Amino acid sequence: MSINLAGNLVLYDSNSSVIWHSFDHPTETWLPGQRLSSGQRLIASASLTNWIAGPFYLSLSNSELYAFIEATPPQMNGQVFHGVNKSVQFKNGRFDLIQDEFNFTIALYVSETNNFQYLKLDSDGHLRVYQWVMGVEGVADDILTGSLGDCAYPLSCGSYGICSSGQCTCPVGNDGDPSYFRQLNFRQPSLGCVEATQISCQSPNLHLLLELDDITYFDFAPVLFNADVQSCKEACLKNCSCQAAIFRYSSNMSSGECSMQSKIYSLMNIQKQLVSYNSSTFLKVQKSPPTPSRKEANKIPVIVGPILAVTVAFASLIYLYVRFKRNVLEVGLEENGDQEISLTILPDMPRRFSYEDLKSATQNFNVDRRLGGGGFGSVFEGTLLDGTRVAVKRLDHLGQGRKEFIAEVRTIGCIHHINLVKLFGFCAERLDRLLVYEYMSSGSLDRWICHRTSEYALEWCIRKNIILYVAKGLAYLHHQCQSRIIHLDIKPQNILLDEKFNAKLSHFGLAKLMDRYQSQVITQMRGTRGYLAPEWLSSMIIEKADVYSFGVVMMEVICGRRNLDTTAPEGSENLLEILKEKADTNGLVDLVDKCADMQKTQRGCSRTAENCHLDPVKRPSMLTVENVLEGTTSVEHTLDFSLFMSAALDETMEGLEIGSAIEEASILSGPR
Repeated sequence: MSINLAGNLVLYDSNSSVIWHSFDHPTETWLPGQRLSSGQRLIASASLTNWIAGPFYLSLSNSELYAFIEATPPQMNGQVFHGVNKSVQFKNGRFDLIQDEFNFTIALYVSETNNFQYLKLDSDGHLRVYQWVMGVEGVADDILTGSLGDCAYPLSCGSYGICSSGQCTCPVGNDGDPSYFRQLNFRQPSLGCVEATQISCQSPNLHLLLELDDITYFDFAPVLFNADVQSCKEACLKNCSCQAAIFRYSSNMSSGECSMQSKIYSLMNIQKQLVSYNSSTFLKVQKSPPTPSRKEANKIPVIVGPILAVTVAFASLIYLYVRFKRNVLEVGLEENGDQEISLTILPDMPRRFSYEDLKSATQNFNVDRRLGGGGFGSVFEGTLLDGTRVAVKRLDHLGQGRKEFIAEVRTIGCIHHINLVKLFGFCAERLDRLLVYEYMSSGSLDRWICHRTSEYALEWCIRKNIILYVAKGLAYLHHQCQSRIIHLDIKPQNILLDEKFNAKLSHFGLAKLMDRYQSQVITQMRGTRGYLAPEWLSSMIIEKADVYSFGVVMMEVICGRRNLDTTAPEGSENLLEILKEKADTNGLVDLVDKCADMQKTQRGCSRTAENCHLDPVKRPSMLTVENVLEGTTSVEHTLDFSLFMSAALDETMEGLEIGSAIEEASILSGPR
């Protein structure tokens, strides 16, 4: 291990080869000579004294560096480059956008002075240039503020606060009524405002919109185009997750664009001389319920007394009965000879939802909100009371669905990684078993790679990042968890994508925990045909089974088709068989998806071959795969393509009963 003069911490293996260096893993600090590549983030700390990840981050996407604050979905509060100018100057330095054959990067340069300089994304969202002068650190420049202004920062006046020339106030309607919001702290107006009455989705009849003229929001992402102001307001009132509607229009037009936000940070006054549009903001608020008249109020004690007594007695009986039944259920359910683990004894449990909460969130599991499903249940889109969009998986009551529920809560419920779908919580009431996941707006990977037109074809840089992110998620499961976790069902349907096409692994219903000292586990055959490693025939499984499945998925991403495609012409149904034939004739490049510019992917086909080796011992570990994909490790490709899994072996597997039913795509949305 060493740290060079540029401040780059480098780790070496026993052969003095670089296996990791800090410049490839940026935090909140950006040092001279360090490059920021597509897909990487500069993430601010939560505060000056708390170094966990805060809500602000910078992300390089194609040819632009964007500033975001974390929300669902993330909200953009600025961009660094403007127009054709791809260089930003600051005191004694600059950073430039550089495009090579495959990717975009940003390089930071500073002048040779006696004062050391670096950039830092601070916890308030400001990108500042710091320098050391005579041993004292000071701010030399504030890069984003010059173009954005102080009020464009999401937390300049806290949630719901209105920023105007550096002053913070709370929203007041056109009628001058100030009763809907109050300051969180009168002595510190910049901390923001809170609603006098919290919005409840159970009382939509009490919702109304507070109109704020010449007020706008830093993030404007239109969802309605060529709309009028009335349709914009109605759309927000009908959507429980909408907290505000922002309507923008040109002065000479009656129609405009409508943006709806599910979380509100700071608002700001429009400086009309600087913008070419008009804007109105409509904040959703809730009226207090009407109070009964004096005459009606006098009747209430007479009526309520006897009813309340009977209700309490009846509720007590119900409570005792339900508690007895729940205790019986949670002692442990023995099915197929396996004793299930009571949820009450699992450590680090995520949030527990009530069935009524999730029933309300999904509009009684409305079929119109069904996103997909599989052999063990269905997935529905839902909106929690706080406006968070989620995906609710409702499992079957009996059999394998119950086992899958325990497996998912045990594995993903107590681990956290950026490339694993986040489990918000679960529900276990009587026979109902539900899992609540984060909502992934771009859906499952299979919807994007198994296409027939170029409309949804992904660029090579996106495909490369998807492959890398899946590898990172698997490397975490295999090598960085306290107990190794074998996923056992890696396939495109179980790889979900967010709005920026960051890939995350999902569906841990077949996962197995494996102690560090174990060399293998014995389990019944489970998974999906076409992705099963050959060692499944012996039921002796190690984590290399996931490596094989990853190799198949990697090949599908590169080629833009399924491994087993029954609609393909005769003789070309099995992708791995074609891979073997093309390798023998030096024609691997023929397999590349013609819908994308991927002429440089022959090396990727070779790496796929390594992962799909028949002998699990000869497959690389996922940690090695991750390092190779990141370019920190090089490997020699001495492959025998005759050792690939043959179609005959797949046909053998097809006749066996396996633990995973053929699964309908568990998507969270499709390509748009």
